[in-house]
Amino acid sequence: MSEPGTFGLPVPPPMVNLETQRFWDATREGRLELPRCDDCGDVVWYPRERCGPLGSGSVTWFEASGRGTVYSCTVTRRIGGSWRAATPFVLAYVELEEGPRVLTNIVGCDPETVHIGQAVQAVFDPTPDGPALLRFTPA
Repeated sequence: MSEPGTFGLPVPPPMVNLETQRFWDATREGRLELPRCDDCGDVVWYPRERCGPLGSGSVTWFEASGRGTVYSCTVTRRIGGSWRAATPFVLAYVELEEGPRVLTNIVGCDPETVHIGQAVQAVFDPTPDGPALLRFTPA
């Protein structure tokens, strides 16, 4: 079971491996670093060393803006386990300024005010083991 983080949501430690290490190291420093495919130009989400559509292993990591917009969202009011105490909370897809859509939480606001098209900014919720979870707050 995970203890609540900065925003009152559980902060389970992420699964870090060699492919995702650079992403999680950046979150630990409060930065959003993502890979971009050198062949097609797409930003790769979930961060890894290969382009999903092309399978190309040629990617360049860059520091992303952390800005995005709410693409889709829902307010979770009932759930079990360690998330129960955090209700209500927002589960959302955020479309990053750089292109990919990220499944995440919107935090730091009344869940009822979150809406599609809303501008948001990345925030980082530290886990007990060091890497921080990527979440978003209204911009």
